[in-house]
Amino acid sequence: MNMKEYQRCAKEMLEFIEKSPTAYHAVANLKEEFANLGFRELKETDQWELEPGHGYYVARNDSALIAFRIPQGDAPKGFHISAAHADSPTFKIKESPEMAVEGAYLKLNTEKYGGMILSAWLDRPLSVAGRVVVRGKAGCETRLVNIEKDLMVIPSVAIHMNRDTGKGGELNPQTDMLPLYGECSDGKKDNVLLRQVARAVGVKQEDILGHDLFLYVRDKGRLLGESGEFVLSPRLDDLQCVYASARGFTESAPGSYINVCAVFDNEEVGSGTKQGANSTFLEDVLWRIGEGMGLGRSGFLRMIAGSFLISADNAHAVHPNHPEKADPTNKPYLNRGIVIKFHGSQKYATDAVSAARMREICEKAEVPCQTYANRSDIAGGSTLGNISTAHVSVSTVDIGLPQLAMHSAVETAGVKDTKYAVEAFRVFFSE
Repeated sequence: MNMKEYQRCAKEMLEFIEKSPTAYHAVANLKEEFANLGFRELKETDQWELEPGHGYYVARNDSALIAFRIPQGDAPKGFHISAAHADSPTFKIKESPEMAVEGAYLKLNTEKYGGMILSAWLDRPLSVAGRVVVRGKAGCETRLVNIEKDLMVIPSVAIHMNRDTGKGGELNPQTDMLPLYGECSDGKKDNVLLRQVARAVGVKQEDILGHDLFLYVRDKGRLLGESGEFVLSPRLDDLQCVYASARGFTESAPGSYINVCAVFDNEEVGSGTKQGANSTFLEDVLWRIGEGMGLGRSGFLRMIAGSFLISADNAHAVHPNHPEKADPTNKPYLNRGIVIKFHGSQKYATDAVSAARMREICEKAEVPCQTYANRSDIAGGSTLGNISTAHVSVSTVDIGLPQLAMHSAVETAGVKDTKYAVEAFRVFFSE
């Protein structure tokens, strides 16, 4: 592959990220893509009638999605599953968020969603996206909203007023990180934000019955470097893996396995929701697929025993200014391939068998792979693999794509690595 192919894939990934300011939008975009490819939408409340040779998808809570494709021919040996997550660290807008300040400013009351590098959110153009629930003719209806406008900012305190600013002082989410939204004459505030949201979704303000609204940075993703070898973008963790797994899934035809592409929500806050990896969502869907194929309990468990899961959530690359933060012998770098992640206490689910299986996939796809482990004196985060396998006990490998500044407002990755992941998933979903 030449550089233009890598860059083309990276640019398509950036287009997907730009259209996906929240997990709700990411799932809506995936649903549209699957529908355009002939996949049929299923509802959890309906009876499922499944046919070999067809593809299906089902969403939960508008923010998690599982797509699957059943092969034709002989009985499948099991499931080939990918898992990624569509949420990223951000700020959630609280109920009754508007706050008047000094009779002059209007700011919004927010709270942290996930762990983030707070300082990276300062002095950037921000906007609001998410979903609202509105009063409709047939009851409550959900509408997506994205105010595509440079709407607000979280201003820094000038260094003249805080001489410790340059020393990396701690930022308080309640006092330092609330966004400036507009002017406020005479201290009056009157649901300005909800009025704007109501206009954006085409309803009356009083018809909005609930909302899940988040801030997002308006910075557009881009390629950078002397030859465009790096990617700079918001939400690379984990929309880069969402994009790569979904594209590999849609660009392949299942062989001996039922292909399953799972995208969860709420990984950044522990996955413990009905739409998270620590829910029954994956287990429920797999069981209903087995039910639709006429499998009893024993037959379904035999299918599970023959299955494999690739949990894809980005990995830490060696930092150019702080290489000492990396493990001495497991040091991934940008543009050097898929990262297989290991952890002795099983925060990553990789073991010798699943690592060998992933290396075989990468060899077949002719893409490089590398390894990651935390320094033994630095605690790392967990991801989807060991959480999912608590509900569906399948052989699992945790992988990621190498990146810098994880959980920053914008993150850095290698331009080649998205394409590497697409090719690996294409091979995996073709077996």
